[in-house]
Amino acid sequence: MSAAGRFARLGTPSRVAGFVLGLGALFGGALAIGAAVGPSAAKVADAGSSTGHGTGHGTGGSGSATSSPSASMSGGASMPGGLRVAQDGYALRLGATRATAGTAVPMWFTVTGPGGAPVTAFDMQHEKRLHLIAVRRDQSGFQHVHPTLAADGTWSTTLDLTPGTWRLFADFKASGGTPLTLGSDLSVAGAFEPVPAAAPSRTAVVDGYTVTLTGDLVAGRDARLGLTVTKDGRPVTDLDPYLGAYGHLVALRDGDLAYLHVHPDGEPGDGRTTAGPEVVFHTPVPTAGGYRLHLDFQHQGVVRTASFVVAASEAPDAAPASTPAPEPTQTGDSDGHGH
Repeated sequence: MSAAGRFARLGTPSRVAGFVLGLGALFGGALAIGAAVGPSAAKVADAGSSTGHGTGHGTGGSGSATSSPSASMSGGASMPGGLRVAQDGYALRLGATRATAGTAVPMWFTVTGPGGAPVTAFDMQHEKRLHLIAVRRDQSGFQHVHPTLAADGTWSTTLDLTPGTWRLFADFKASGGTPLTLGSDLSVAGAFEPVPAAAPSRTAVVDGYTVTLTGDLVAGRDARLGLTVTKDGRPVTDLDPYLGAYGHLVALRDGDLAYLHVHPDGEPGDGRTTAGPEVVFHTPVPTAGGYRLHLDFQHQGVVRTASFVVAASEAPDAAPASTPAPEPTQTGDSDGHGH
């Protein structure tokens, strides 16, 4: 019987207990958790501070829940990505919507298709069949992991979770479908401590690496963002390829956590893209307001995450119409015709 089937036969209290203990094939569990979530030594920086986590990589946060967003124009939809649990007949189904705080918390989920059954065939995107982004709603915690897919359509992995409400984003393309980003909330039990909003920052530091952001976000306009990596004051020119690029960038908008998967400029081996120190991305954002940017980069086999807090401005008004030429001075005939 599949992990999902065993879960369905349990009563409600047993389901929750089974979830916390890792019963079934929860997020990062049944098949190959370690390989699925990426480098175990991954480190993270959030607006100038550094924090390490064992599963995947990201900022852990220390206990709270509010909200944030960005835009993934997936599936041809005008609404930013990640704001819906279902779209175009596909739905994100969490194995449980509650969890207990801790490290390496096992979890599982499925993506169901138009017929209601779990999808088992996914196309590769950025070298993975599915990217799972976990963000606490106050944006004090961020993780990017790659779950393992079982034959019955169950995805499993583990996450480091602090108390509060987390938003889970599944970024994928089902075979025969269009790219989608679906989102669902996960409530994490424990003592809740609100975390103050992070101050604007264009520099992040982690493990001796300093990452600096250049470029400005403007609502509705394509923006060039440059992220320059240095270590101990020296430019890093030998970044490792990671997910088919020298960096992977996710943007989340303050207030609703709208999700934007930002695409890099060029790729390793194309003859024009260098392995640092600057990694270039191009992205439009849907609205003005605050955004949190999370850059994953890999150097010497370790993935690290640098996070930034920036604001997008409104697009400047269209240039005013030219001032009409003054009427010619009337001279001569009394009929009003000038000469």
